[in-house]
Amino acid sequence: MTLDHRELNRPNSAEIADIPGVSIGPDGAIGVVNVIDDDASLRNALSNLFTSVGLSVRTFGSAREFQSAAQPDEPSCLVVDIRLPGLSGLDLQSALSERGIDLPIIFMTAHGDVPMSVRAMKAGAVDFLTKPFRDQDMLDAVTKAIEGDRIHRIESKDLEELEGRFETLSPREREVMKLATTGKMNKQIAGDLNLSEVTVKIHRGAAMKKMAARNFADLVRIAERLGLGD
Repeated sequence: MTLDHRELNRPNSAEIADIPGVSIGPDGAIGVVNVIDDDASLRNALSNLFTSVGLSVRTFGSAREFQSAAQPDEPSCLVVDIRLPGLSGLDLQSALSERGIDLPIIFMTAHGDVPMSVRAMKAGAVDFLTKPFRDQDMLDAVTKAIEGDRIHRIESKDLEELEGRFETLSPREREVMKLATTGKMNKQIAGDLNLSEVTVKIHRGAAMKKMAARNFADLVRIAERLGLGD
């Protein structure tokens, strides 16, 4: 299997960085692409393609080999053949999901694998490309996947920080915060918790300070991120 170079207009790393929504990491790298395919010639071709635009590349001959390797803690994606000897691409997708690893996946497929590709997309795959594919189509899919992973990592880190702050609240402060951010007035909260309004105001102020909320509207948004109204 070879890459299709027809109508090829390969961008360099500077051009990739100019694409709206794409950002460059502090080390100057755009991200990491993990390539899994039992065809060594295809792995090499994809490796050359990705490195030519400033991407870091790791190649694997099987899904098992990928699973046994340490995963980089930086924006990444997975480019994998849907059919592999041993553990298939679909099996790998399921295994990663069971382990809570949310890595964007781009599947490479043959024409006869379209039904399998639909199943992969329903399970959360970012894209699937039918062989032979154009370099530009692969670069577009990988760029989208890595930037999506970058955004996901930022949001996950922010949520972890919010959850950490929420843990510093006392049980009563949590109760007041939950009730206040669902729209209840201090008087209503006081009645629900058998407290004075002054005490409710104190707990509410303490919650805002510990959660680093700039104002009450900010506290409401934080509560929504934490799912306190669920």
